[in-house]
Amino acid sequence: MKTNYASFKTMPGKPIPLGVLYTDHGTQFSVFSRYAEEVSLLFFDHSTDDVPVWEIQLDPRLNKTGDVWHVCVAGVKPGQLYGYRVKGPYQPEKGHRFNHYKLLIDPYAQAITGDFEWNLKEGRGYNWMSPKKDLSFSNISHFKSIPKCIVVDNHFDWGGDVSPAVLLKDSIIYEAHVKGMTFHPSSGVSSRGTFQGLIEKIPYFKELGITAIELLPLQEFDMNENLRTNPFTGEKLHNYWGYSTLAYFAPKGRYAELNARGEQVKAFKEMVKAFHKAGIEIILDVVFNHTAEGDEIGPTLSFKGLGNTIYYHLENGGRGYKNYTGCGNTVNCNHPVVRHFILDCLRYWVVEMHVDGFRFDLASIFMRDTDGSTLDHPVLLHEIAEDPVLRGVKIIAEPWDAAGLYHVGGFPAGWAEWNAKYRDTLRCFWKGDFNKASELATRIAGSSDLYQANGRLPYHSINYITCHDGFTLKDLVSYNEKHNEANGEDNQDGENNNHSYHHGYEGETDDKEILEIRNRQRRNLIASLLISQGVPMISIGDEMGHTRFGNNNPWCQDNELSWLDWDNMKKDAGFFRFVKGLIHLRQTHPVFRRSDFFKGGDARGEEISDITWYGQHGHPLQWSDKIKAVGFLLSGSKTETGAEENDHDFYVIMNAHDKDLHFELPRKVSSWEWQEVVNTGMHSPMDYHEHGREKTVVSSPFHRIPLKAHSMVILMSDTRLKKYKLKSRK
Repeated sequence: MKTNYASFKTMPGKPIPLGVLYTDHGTQFSVFSRYAEEVSLLFFDHSTDDVPVWEIQLDPRLNKTGDVWHVCVAGVKPGQLYGYRVKGPYQPEKGHRFNHYKLLIDPYAQAITGDFEWNLKEGRGYNWMSPKKDLSFSNISHFKSIPKCIVVDNHFDWGGDVSPAVLLKDSIIYEAHVKGMTFHPSSGVSSRGTFQGLIEKIPYFKELGITAIELLPLQEFDMNENLRTNPFTGEKLHNYWGYSTLAYFAPKGRYAELNARGEQVKAFKEMVKAFHKAGIEIILDVVFNHTAEGDEIGPTLSFKGLGNTIYYHLENGGRGYKNYTGCGNTVNCNHPVVRHFILDCLRYWVVEMHVDGFRFDLASIFMRDTDGSTLDHPVLLHEIAEDPVLRGVKIIAEPWDAAGLYHVGGFPAGWAEWNAKYRDTLRCFWKGDFNKASELATRIAGSSDLYQANGRLPYHSINYITCHDGFTLKDLVSYNEKHNEANGEDNQDGENNNHSYHHGYEGETDDKEILEIRNRQRRNLIASLLISQGVPMISIGDEMGHTRFGNNNPWCQDNELSWLDWDNMKKDAGFFRFVKGLIHLRQTHPVFRRSDFFKGGDARGEEISDITWYGQHGHPLQWSDKIKAVGFLLSGSKTETGAEENDHDFYVIMNAHDKDLHFELPRKVSSWEWQEVVNTGMHSPMDYHEHGREKTVVSSPFHRIPLKAHSMVILMSDTRLKKYKLKSRK
């Protein structure tokens, strides 16, 4: 792209908005740097240029307001490449790491070049295998190896696009990876591994029945920052997941079909528009807790060279980086400047990119003060929840960090949370552990112990059995131990306590008896998830038997271990049908997605409680540590405040024993007409009965329901005995 820079005209410009604003009258550039002594704006013709074609040194008398350096340049067009050079003190012992030999990426850049392999020769991200030493001041520029920022024109024909605005309580979230969803040759899409590829899979998501797709980090990151190789193949490992953000406003260029001058922005918007048209929301996994610059041996790419003492938690007088994230550095999220940056970024993705929500990685970092201590009143959390622009989007926390802060249930009003206690409880119960039945009841009922006290509701619990981090659903029932040797860390990485069980053999097997139990357990786990109060989240490929062969930390595996093999749809068609059916069951019956916590009946038993738990012989459950089989009656009476119609009643029985049982229905309901909807002890298609084809199983008192070992049954009632007065909510 050849540009006549002699025709450009510079003007002082304005300090806000930060970043770049393209208009017909000129392009505004603005960057924050409090301790900078000199700031220059550099223009480039090509992404691999080692020397700028034009450099504008900003005059602090004309081009600086407070801590913001700014200039307006007439003649700049969309697609123009740029970056910053900043001169200031290099005093690591005081936290300053200015280096005017380094090209710096604008923190507000809306796109950066990504059509080449990054090659940062001195310190490439955080690598705990490297010797701990301070990266010295370097006079080598490496401009050729540094991505360039791209001027973007945000005009886009949204065509009346509006968010599907699905209520959180009605949401069913599907966690996916942009590349991994369609890069496998079996995906059958025309543009594998891209935003366009996801568009081509919209009919699949519609058939499955999900309401939102939650995408692993897609803001620009360096996929080559990992220094390790696969010890078995010698192949280079990558940062596949993308949890190491560099440019927070920029969608990843490699996820666009045409990776050119800002095309990724248009491609992302086209994806959002297509999903919205199909009634599906887009939620972004965002990583504000650390950046790609790593610790003191990491490169200076952006934040370090603009304001290291402001953007990061520092230690040892400023020379080192506090590492509450396990990734080398920690963003100083509660500094006013950084809070402003985070809010600006979130608003941009909502207003300009039309996303519907965010999942915040290691969100407990937001509870740390500028000195790293825990805040009693974390301002940033409340600012995000109360922000007028963000009030309509979904705000989801991963409520812990890597340094001991664990706040499941501890986030303020407006925040939903990944409920790891739900995950662990359901895994342990179905594995057959003792002393889990009581907590199982609490988790299925919406985890009131976690969310009720501070005014939140069942749907603030994001329930999940698996996610990107850990075993897949198939691996959860196939492995006792993690098998991460291919990650090049001697199997030291990844979670050790997975609450998994292989049922007699470690890994893949042809043993029909073992496979039968494993498949039953998959049905148990997914069925439990989809009838629990709260919001269910399904991880990529679990609905079709995706396996990573025991690797529970494949963050670096950009290969067939991670890519979704669509041939599994044929191999595991019965399970896909089962998952699709349970999703439809949940969407059809509001009794499974209430907006408030359960209430009990009256003391005389004249009214039926919202939920009542029973033992094997039909009596109210006497909780003990030895219980492995439970049943509960779920009343469909006026499941919503002001509801005019009742839902069906459901009776759910769960048998985690390794032996078959007969479960008696309570006398109070045993004469109702019951129909079997789900029986995980049966093979497809008898494991799920479609609407209108339910199996009538009960029409007389004292009926006993047979349950296979490791199975559950879901019964639905069409009729209630008139002598029992049904409770309605006022």
